[in-house]
Amino acid sequence: MFSRFISNKDNDSNSYSSLLEDMASQNIESLILIPSRREVHAKYKDGQSKIIPIFPNDQTVLETAESNGIVLEVRDGRAEETFASFTASFTLGFIFILLCIILIKKSAKLANKSISFLSGKASFEDTINIVTRFDDIAGIPEALEEVKEIVSFLKIPDKYNNLGASIPKGFLLTGPPGTGKTLLAKALAGEAGVPFISTSASQFVELFVGIGASRVSSLFAQAKRKSPSIIFIDEIDSIGRKRGSGIGGGNDEREQTLNQLLIEMDGFPQNSGVIVIAATNREEVLDPALIRPGRFDRRINVSLPDRKGREDILSIHALSKPLCDNVILKEWAIRTPGFSGADLSNFLNEAAIITARENKKRIGEKQLEKSLDRITLGLRDYPLKSLNQLRIIAYHEIGKALVAYLTPSADSVDKITILRRSGSLTGNTRFTNLTQNSEDGYFSKRYLENKLMVSLGGRAAEELIFGKSEITQISSNQLDEATLLANKMVTKYGFSDLGPISIVIDKLAKGFESSLLGSKSIYANRTNKQIDSLITTLIRDSQEKAKQKITPYLNVLDIMAASLLEEEVFTKERFETLFKTATNSYTD
Repeated sequence: MFSRFISNKDNDSNSYSSLLEDMASQNIESLILIPSRREVHAKYKDGQSKIIPIFPNDQTVLETAESNGIVLEVRDGRAEETFASFTASFTLGFIFILLCIILIKKSAKLANKSISFLSGKASFEDTINIVTRFDDIAGIPEALEEVKEIVSFLKIPDKYNNLGASIPKGFLLTGPPGTGKTLLAKALAGEAGVPFISTSASQFVELFVGIGASRVSSLFAQAKRKSPSIIFIDEIDSIGRKRGSGIGGGNDEREQTLNQLLIEMDGFPQNSGVIVIAATNREEVLDPALIRPGRFDRRINVSLPDRKGREDILSIHALSKPLCDNVILKEWAIRTPGFSGADLSNFLNEAAIITARENKKRIGEKQLEKSLDRITLGLRDYPLKSLNQLRIIAYHEIGKALVAYLTPSADSVDKITILRRSGSLTGNTRFTNLTQNSEDGYFSKRYLENKLMVSLGGRAAEELIFGKSEITQISSNQLDEATLLANKMVTKYGFSDLGPISIVIDKLAKGFESSLLGSKSIYANRTNKQIDSLITTLIRDSQEKAKQKITPYLNVLDIMAASLLEEEVFTKERFETLFKTATNSYTD
């Protein structure tokens, strides 16, 4: 605060003797004496200022100022120093307390994160929030009937307790992806009116040892507190694979987590009201100790829907989508073999998106057709500019379709196009299953032989029209399918001269070391050579049969390929009509 008296004057005359001389010569206007600092601030008449040190208890300055009539002010700087010291101490204390508060908050956050890290990310849904019911599920009636019994276990347990029956601890839902396993578990919780705790098995496995086991314990403790309740573990094969398959005994974090899961399920008291439902599409890799009675007592297969099931699923999803009056869902159920519930939902959703893009108010046949093409054939690729390449593709696709049409027990033609999809080399011929048995996964030897012949129909047409030296690689995908199918017919189904045996590969090494040690066949080299010979013969014979089917209809093949080249797309009706017209014209 005394800085206003201080200037940047040179310090060559800032001595005590110079001060006394200046006071005597009346050059000083005023003085400020600060005894605690042992200094005096002198203000000269010419406007300059100096700070000059003095002796302790100096009376000479006081007497000289008084005798020369110089204004002298004495100030005590201790109060200011005390205030400055207090201010500095208070500021440092405040900063220290603030840092302590920040550290405590960060420690609390880290503790919360540690607790949540140990407990995992299980999703808890109360009964009020679960709106899914059994009426929302279709296409899997057998699995639905099995699951309905669990509701009875949870709602009226005394009915079973009085007879000495124990409520099953666990239910294992198996089946292909998208068939509705998770939806089935939610509907079960909604119908039973109990809390639903959902998690994924992959969330149990972490880098740090012991975290997975801790999360399992936390999950089951939460379920017991909310009993009766349902624990749903999706993709349980992530932690439930067979133990002891790794190098060094398999003592890893995944196995420790599995062991904890086994202990928790064994630790359930009878009729505790907690039911564990797990889902997987890889049942064969699960540990036998996990799926034995007493843990997962029941296995429920959730299979792909049949035609009636697909129609029911489409009906449910169509409730929220405006369809045109001419849309018949039964026909679309026939045209979507092998579709799961998720596929059918996506099918209608894509149709709705296409309808919105076209600024339509209702979903019609054209939009459904485009949606089916996008799902089964893929996105449309850039068109080929070479007429010669398009001509080869046309003959290739018509060749496959003709073989299928001329074979009574083969799949029927649904659609043919030479427009390339998703980077493929060729167009596409879509088939629908002819019989319910083939759709359900039961294949006769004749059906598979015909399927093999149809897959080679494109290559057969190329050889007949262009010659063996001019065939192209566009049959590569069909050759892959044919080779795989022929291999299964010989080594797995017993559909060859090798006899009704199955060729099993003995896995000497499992897990990581399998990639190092490989696998070994338990059959002799002569048997392996015979298998290779039978597969090769089967494929060659199938292609010769395809040629024999097409040869009488070469003129028809030319007419239909030319029409496909012009129209680019054939529907089933167009293909059949054109075949009959071309056949009659050729006969006449």
